[in-house]
Amino acid sequence: MEQVTLLKQEEQVRLDAQRLETLYVQLGETNAEDVVCRALEELAARLTHAGRLYSAGRRDDLRKCARSLIAIADQIGMQLLVQVARDVTRCIDAGDTTALAATFARLLRIGERSLCEIWDMSDPPL
Repeated sequence: MEQVTLLKQEEQVRLDAQRLETLYVQLGETNAEDVVCRALEELAARLTHAGRLYSAGRRDDLRKCARSLIAIADQIGMQLLVQVARDVTRCIDAGDTTALAATFARLLRIGERSLCEIWDMSDPPL
């Protein structure tokens, strides 16, 4: 009888509180909350779109989508998401489909966890 082992892949997601605090100081609480909410909506939409692009094999479009994820995630302090999205673009640039498969799966995991982490913050960073 064969035994199957399930590996649970979890990474600690940390938000850059300093980045969020700076955003709140610069824009004020109401405007900063608006920016963060719009960024979260856009990240969720782009992660979903990235999944469709990956499934369709549209690597050039996936690269553009990952680059946009980098810009949005950086704005609200999701540094791990930024790093993994950069890794996805590097895999595409290198033409390494095996690494891309693993890295893209990680991007989706980190993206989901990052979105949950910021939504779970009950108070603004000030």
